[in-house]
Amino acid sequence: MLQYITLPDDVLPAVAPYCHAVRVGELLFVTGQLAEDPQTGKVVRGPIDEQTVRVMENLKLVLEHAGSSFNKVAMARIFVTDFRFFETVNDIYKSYFDVGHLPGRTTVGVTALAGFGDVEIDLIAYCGE
Repeated sequence: MLQYITLPDDVLPAVAPYCHAVRVGELLFVTGQLAEDPQTGKVVRGPIDEQTVRVMENLKLVLEHAGSSFNKVAMARIFVTDFRFFETVNDIYKSYFDVGHLPGRTTVGVTALAGFGDVEIDLIAYCGE
């Protein structure tokens, strides 16, 4: 059974035709998050560290809403528009996980992202006990 999860607009508005996550059994597939301001729904442009923190906080909102957490993430995909951001993104990304709970991961360089953001991250997480 598929459960489509969309956060309320006053928490994190969906700015395109998607849901924030889809739960399939005990797996949660989290839609790629950008540095979207939860109040305005607009992608915040600015330094890569600020964008990455916003992305991670948006992912946290989705995970918590769906009953999961960063320590249950099995796989992550990170998309960056410039690999010079790699170290900064890594440092912030890993700070959201407990030691020993780093998921599998792929990092991909892209030429552009929606909203002209510089970093996007999607996740696959476990939702079981």
